[in-house]
Amino acid sequence: MSRPAGRARGLPALGLRGRLTLVSVLGLAVGLAVGGLALLGALGHVLQRSVDDEAFRTADAVALLAAEDALPDPLPVAAGQVRVQVVDARGRVRAASIDADRLVPMLPADRIDHDTRQRTFVRGERLGLPGRVRVVSVPTGTPSEPLTVLVGRSMTDVTRSAQVVQLVLLAGIPLLVVVIGGVTWRVVGATLRPVEALRSGAEEITGRAGGGRLPVPASHDEIHRLAVTLNDMLARLEAARARQRAFLADAAHELRSPLTNMRTELEVAGRLGERTDWPVVAGDLLADTERLSRLVDDLLLLARLDEAGNTGGTGAPGRVAGRGRRATGPVELTALTRAVAARFPSPPVRVVPASGPRWTVGDPDELHRVLTNLIDNAVRHCRSTVVVEVIGPDPAPDVTSDPDTHLVTVTDDGPGIPPADRERVFDRFTRLDDARDRDAGGAGLGLAIVRELVRLHHGTVWLADAGPGLRVSVRLPALPDQETDPES
Repeated sequence: MSRPAGRARGLPALGLRGRLTLVSVLGLAVGLAVGGLALLGALGHVLQRSVDDEAFRTADAVALLAAEDALPDPLPVAAGQVRVQVVDARGRVRAASIDADRLVPMLPADRIDHDTRQRTFVRGERLGLPGRVRVVSVPTGTPSEPLTVLVGRSMTDVTRSAQVVQLVLLAGIPLLVVVIGGVTWRVVGATLRPVEALRSGAEEITGRAGGGRLPVPASHDEIHRLAVTLNDMLARLEAARARQRAFLADAAHELRSPLTNMRTELEVAGRLGERTDWPVVAGDLLADTERLSRLVDDLLLLARLDEAGNTGGTGAPGRVAGRGRRATGPVELTALTRAVAARFPSPPVRVVPASGPRWTVGDPDELHRVLTNLIDNAVRHCRSTVVVEVIGPDPAPDVTSDPDTHLVTVTDDGPGIPPADRERVFDRFTRLDDARDRDAGGAGLGLAIVRELVRLHHGTVWLADAGPGLRVSVRLPALPDQETDPES
């Protein structure tokens, strides 16, 4: 049992080039063999038809003489491979060609049909010819004295012609298979050369730490498209690795800051001994611990959102990795906005009353997190006031109208963000010290979380000027007004 397994394992050692060549050569050999057999069959049929036609023409000419009672003796037929006899109803030979037997007919009396034209084969010894002989019969004479013309023609020439063609095929087909096999080997090798170049490039990229690109063949074929697709994939992987490295570096830096503060406070407290004000130290440690907890929670949420996005999270809201089925359903934005704003001090935060309910679909907890992050960010950077407004299908001043969406805006009167940095602030761990005051509680993840959550809800978020200050706008899909209460 081990030997067949060894042969099965050895088959792939041929390589793709060898297997393609082998399959092509085998297919060609089978095709040529079938074609050769078909050629031999067609040639035999054509030659046999030619012999029959010639024999019948000779028989018809002799039958015409017999019908006119003008048969010469011997019959005027060229000598060689043809024999002609005229026999009567009793099987007697009435006339014959110079080489034909004058006593014994070519066919036995019981095989001669004096009423129909027929053809058959007989052994050549009966006629004094080599090999098989084709014999045709044509009725003639008068009703009172029926006669039959028999013409026999040797099949030696036909057999020799078929044998010559058969020998040519037997010698030519293997030679042709060998030649085409060599050509196929070269052609397949040239075709697979770009694939080998791709493999070598991939091996080189794998062996070094940095990124790289695979060679793209000049031919615009499937391999060209494969190389372009693989290069796009490598570019995405390299970008993902760069983002991951930056993310890990930023996360380590952000985690190190509160840990360093905690360690410093504990070391100072330990050196002061009994003079340490432990309630103050405990308060500082609790603040750093809360900051660490918020940072870890934000990092875990972003990791889940990334996984949701990579598994089709950009589709309809439905699943976030690690949290199971999301509780999606109708959400009334006006009530949700009032509930979130109520958690902040009333003087800085003002909610503009809406003209009616504004329904969307999504996860209430995630939309609550979006509004909390936006309002918290605005409160930390405003000078005096924050205005929150939920707008219906009417367009905002800086966007086009969309009757199928609602718009939530959070506006503060702080220092704002320069236009060149408004896209960058959505990146993780991004804080603009020159545009916004860097606070101790933020890690630069709030707007990144907002964008990911809004994206999962088929929405968009962007920043714009608000005179003095900044306006953050979130557009979400609109639902028709619901008759049920959102809490039901």
